[in-house]
Amino acid sequence: MRAYIIRRLLLTIPTVFLVSLIIFTMIRLIPGTIVDAMIAQHMRGGGLGMIAINRAIIEEELGLNVPILTQYGRWVGVVPQADGSFSGLFQGDLGNSLWRDISVVEEIAIRWPITLELGLMALIVAQLIALPIGIFSALRQDTWGDYITRSFGVFCIAVPSFWVATLVIVFPSLWWGYSPPIMLIPFTENPIGNLKMFIVPAIVLGMYMSGSTMRMTRTMMLEVLRQDYIRTAWAKGLREKVVILRHALKNALIPVITVIGYQGPVLLGGTVIIEQIFCLPGMGRLMINATLMRDYTIVSGVMLLFGAGTVLINLIVDLTYGFLDPRVHYR
Repeated sequence: MRAYIIRRLLLTIPTVFLVSLIIFTMIRLIPGTIVDAMIAQHMRGGGLGMIAINRAIIEEELGLNVPILTQYGRWVGVVPQADGSFSGLFQGDLGNSLWRDISVVEEIAIRWPITLELGLMALIVAQLIALPIGIFSALRQDTWGDYITRSFGVFCIAVPSFWVATLVIVFPSLWWGYSPPIMLIPFTENPIGNLKMFIVPAIVLGMYMSGSTMRMTRTMMLEVLRQDYIRTAWAKGLREKVVILRHALKNALIPVITVIGYQGPVLLGGTVIIEQIFCLPGMGRLMINATLMRDYTIVSGVMLLFGAGTVLINLIVDLTYGFLDPRVHYR
């Protein structure tokens, strides 16, 4: 297994490199540059003079007056900066925000615990919803309970999470005068208040993620329950709980784990919208604001972390197969 893990980690290097190159290029293809945004803000502030000259000065100060490949080389750290020094991704430096004098690494370090907490809570909520309902639906196939749970699964898949989140924000405020807190409550200061703040967006995001897992759990449980060894377990008089949890569920979980692993990018992308709606200052909200302001370094840093996280999630999912099925060997 050690050789397999090392080989997979080595393969992540070109993958992350390609992801970083795509991210670095695509953000600069969006109409309107950061210089345009700065000039527009300058004009709104009343400064109308010297704009044509300032554009060239701004581009030179931000390092945007060189070809894009040179900019990418400087960001990665293989091409020297304007002052001749090497600083970039390979040196553990993702640069500074183009709008504020703050390191991208420091900005991410402040924001990522919020996104991680929301993502983990949503993932737990999704499995707490999907696995029991999927097992129940398989055990009660073609009954009213099965029809209701299957309809609920389709509902979770079909209804966008941002629409449900909007309803959760609007209607409680109209009916009961309640609105979620907009100021972050740190977990270290008030754990209960922090969990209360995150539980509603976690449920909204978890419901959206649970639909596909629920349907896959039902499908695989139905297939496993038809196997001969399950019939033998029933014939021996084993209790239903033992047959389902010890014999059926473990073998049915491998495709389910695959679906959960595929939800990693969906989870990261979903936090972008949910954080914006519920005013959570996580990395998703940071990326939206940075994209609107064309802050290239922050967008590149956040998306690089999302890409690396997705690759790591896929590796963890592949390693999980060996724990669920002893027949799986890694070479």
